[in-house]
Amino acid sequence: MPTSSSSPALERFLAARDFLQANREDYDTAYRDFRWPTFSEFNWALDYFDVMARDNDAPALWIVEEDGREARLSFAEMARRSNQAANWLRSLGVARGDRVLLMLGNEVPLWEVMLASIKLGAVIIPATTLLTPEDLEDRITRGQVRHLVIGHEHLEKFAGRKDTLTRIAVGGAAEGWHDFAKSHDASDDFTPDGPTPADDPMLLYFTSGTTSQPKLVTHTHQSYPVGHLSTLYWIGLQKGDRHLNISSPGWAKHAWSCFFAPWNAGACVFLYNYSRFDAAALLKVLTDYEITTLCAPPTVWRLLIQQDLASHRVALREAVAAGEPLNPEVIEQVRRAWGITIRDGFGQTETTAQIGNSPGQPLKAGSMGRPLPGYRVAMLDAEGKPAAEGEVALALGEERPAGLMVGYANDPERTAAAMQGGYYRTGDVASVDEQGYITYVGRADDVFKASDYRISPFELESVLIEHPAVGEAAIVPSPDPVRSSVPKAYVIPAAGYEPSAELARDILAFARERLAPYKRIRRLEFADLPKTISGKIRRVELRQAEVHKASDERGELEFREEDFPDLKE
Repeated sequence: MPTSSSSPALERFLAARDFLQANREDYDTAYRDFRWPTFSEFNWALDYFDVMARDNDAPALWIVEEDGREARLSFAEMARRSNQAANWLRSLGVARGDRVLLMLGNEVPLWEVMLASIKLGAVIIPATTLLTPEDLEDRITRGQVRHLVIGHEHLEKFAGRKDTLTRIAVGGAAEGWHDFAKSHDASDDFTPDGPTPADDPMLLYFTSGTTSQPKLVTHTHQSYPVGHLSTLYWIGLQKGDRHLNISSPGWAKHAWSCFFAPWNAGACVFLYNYSRFDAAALLKVLTDYEITTLCAPPTVWRLLIQQDLASHRVALREAVAAGEPLNPEVIEQVRRAWGITIRDGFGQTETTAQIGNSPGQPLKAGSMGRPLPGYRVAMLDAEGKPAAEGEVALALGEERPAGLMVGYANDPERTAAAMQGGYYRTGDVASVDEQGYITYVGRADDVFKASDYRISPFELESVLIEHPAVGEAAIVPSPDPVRSSVPKAYVIPAAGYEPSAELARDILAFARERLAPYKRIRRLEFADLPKTISGKIRRVELRQAEVHKASDERGELEFREEDFPDLKE
């Protein structure tokens, strides 16, 4: 699709995209020959989206509510509506470089404001609706926010603030707030105030903060729109797909799979809104709306396999998982039911998809795949040298991936710590085999030693989750006078099971049969798991709780090997 109005930047962007799609199942060629398109000036919304959307009546955004209501807009309609939104926001003073805090659910204005802000050159700070007033104060201050675009049901979180921020409400008028509905009265003929430098900031994302205060990640007009060509390749998106991604607005993964990657492919972004997750209802949506590509976090996949998957005739061609590594047992159950394999992948808020099992490639059990086109990946040991197992790192210099952040905003020390020795260091540990397949081990902060053996929490958790009574699990080191530390499991029982000594014994016995002696889980406690706002387990809190316990101190529902004499060494 170049047209008579195509710019050189668009030509290069399309050439890179078309190359990846032409080699969607030829990993060797795609990885060897792909080169990131680079620009001095580029505005994805103006230079790519609007050109692609011209006279394009194919569905771009399709939102289905739990009660059956639907909103469906074509690419042409999205281009027109975002022009109106951009003109209206400009009339309120939103200008190039201004920071805009955006806190909306999965509703049409979210996409309109995203596109409009990109067209204006404003910097978007997405925020989850779960944030508290204290969280929002931190984001407004550190993000140097000048404008707010907030869903009507969350306006009270800003009550009492004395500031000069532009306040825009979505979903109804409110005193002291501009009503976003008035943007529909604006002209749909938008003229930018000038070219957009490709290295200008476009998005600021707060990380989930599993181990420390959330960091503020800076992405540009090059790093995110262009960088998500790797995400398009990993998912296997094609023009005309209906892509359903289950993630909440405000987090980077939402932009990955509900904005840039699908629209880079010319695919439809499909959303299903629900008040409480219902696996049976989701399966009906997948079937009724003929969803072709699905991305869901491990928690959703674990709930889906508790249904009779084989009785649902889905139209899925591609299925992927992201957020945290997916357990092999879940992958196998979906494969048996539907004949498709959930393909794992890996990325961060700081990047686009770095590693993944791409379409048509042989898969290795437990592996999250190989480096994706455009990413040069190494495992670095403690001395910063390539090794078979170590910290996942991305090459910088001439091989720097387009999808890598510029750095952490207003934090040169953290940026310097993450980018040293010619590599960006992810903070995640993995191993790599002779064929280049990479297997996740854990966060560098989560991997620990027991009796001088290195223990991967994820490996042990993957075994536990295969037990039908285990809903969720987290492994941390628990201090031990003989072994220095031993693996301890914190477990949330699956639906229909209650904590008990009998259940603890059964789970410990189950794990013993499947783990080497040095990996044996010695302690188990039934308890809630502390999580970040995005739902990731904060193992750091569990580790700290263990450190501060006396050697004989137990939780109320904690059980140990020695409680069950029949569990022989």
